[in-house]
Amino acid sequence: MPSDNLSRIVAARVGDPGAITSAAARRIKATSLLGEHGKAMIIAADHPARGANGVGGDPTAMADRARLLDRLCTALERPGVTGVLATADILEDLLLLGVLDGKSVFGSMNRAGLAGSVFEIDDRFTGYDAETIAAMSFDGGKMLTRIALGDPATPSVLENTAHAIDELNDRQLIAMVEPFLSAWQDGKIRNDLSTDAVIKSVTIASGLGRRTAYTWLKLPVVEDMERVLAASTLPALLLGGEVKDADAAFASWGKALKQPTAQGLVVGRSLLYPAGGDVAGAVDKAVSLL
Repeated sequence: MPSDNLSRIVAARVGDPGAITSAAARRIKATSLLGEHGKAMIIAADHPARGANGVGGDPTAMADRARLLDRLCTALERPGVTGVLATADILEDLLLLGVLDGKSVFGSMNRAGLAGSVFEIDDRFTGYDAETIAAMSFDGGKMLTRIALGDPATPSVLENTAHAIDELNDRQLIAMVEPFLSAWQDGKIRNDLSTDAVIKSVTIASGLGRRTAYTWLKLPVVEDMERVLAASTLPALLLGGEVKDADAAFASWGKALKQPTAQGLVVGRSLLYPAGGDVAGAVDKAVSLL
């Protein structure tokens, strides 16, 4: 990113921390969560806070903050991109750069389940809370909800997710729940991406909280998405994740987006760090699916 932009961010953080709150107050909010194409196209960048910095063969790709911000700015300026999902440090940098006008903004809430840790399933809420999301005039919060039936920490994960859903619903803010049925394998948490497992995660997540009027789901695209998306009436956003075959991924996203509950895409690494490095081209191709 241009050095003057980086200098602006650092100068504000050192000399005028209140500039972040002021920038949030000046920000022009999105008039709708959906774009002119009738779908959401949200860029995700909350991976670093969980220690998941790798992309492809580069284990520290997302750890270069200036590079990440530059790619985020490129993505956010593309036509059809409706919003961004990130942790406070990244969203505050973007606020200081003035690139969030007219975009929906989602704060990432639970990041304690550090990638590769022995406590990974105990994903406590160490990021945004509903009160701050509301105070910043953001649109909602996202929570990763991994359900490991063999891990005794799972009930706490579900309880904490339900509390966050309640607090967001009370403020009429979107609760974006990203559920997985997960298990420990060879000392690591693995998400089960079989169709039946994803369906089970959908039915569990859909029942969390005392209200669901503002609950949306964030779901992986797997085989037989018709069955997956038929498991709930809650609006669903399709997550991209890191993909190896871009053409196959785009084809599967396009097919899934035709289902009535599918409201758009939430994609991060595969658009911010595409093979060949053309961020604008990758984003434009994803938007064309909408």
